[in-house]
Amino acid sequence: MPFDFEELGLGILLIKPKVFPDNRGYFKEIFKGSEFKKAGIPIPLQANVSYSKRGVIRGLHYQLPPKEQGKIITVLEGKIIDVAIDVRKSSPNLGKYVYAELSKENHFMLWIPPGFAHGFQALEDSIVLYFITHNEYSPQHERCINYSFIKEWNKDEAILSDKDAKCPPLDKAEVFE
Repeated sequence: MPFDFEELGLGILLIKPKVFPDNRGYFKEIFKGSEFKKAGIPIPLQANVSYSKRGVIRGLHYQLPPKEQGKIITVLEGKIIDVAIDVRKSSPNLGKYVYAELSKENHFMLWIPPGFAHGFQALEDSIVLYFITHNEYSPQHERCINYSFIKEWNKDEAILSDKDAKCPPLDKAEVFE
């Protein structure tokens, strides 16, 4: 099996691909439909790449039904602290979150199912690849929550978009019903 799947809590999976290094560099699979299907991860419909300078915080974003999304996140260059927050109103875990360090060196990936807000802070200049499941991007269904409660992020060096700086706190945000 080319992947190990580790439950981080809240239904979030840390995906550890097998890496095959040799004198030329390395080879790894970053997606294999049959393996991801066994782990309960749907086939992606869209792929996105972002470049973030050190300190950048992107998020915390999610889409509401009927255009909800799942995300598979991996880092191609650099290092990030990636976060998934439960935004399901009916969940006993509403507002709880898990995080993982993803980097070029550790090759880890994160599966974030629908019903969770997602975001990350770049610990160094980083290129992040997102595989999107369930639905393509829908601007009218996109929502966000304020990042200030994430203890693992360095707010002193935070760089935000104007949009992300205006996200409401979780208790004022529109969440999954």
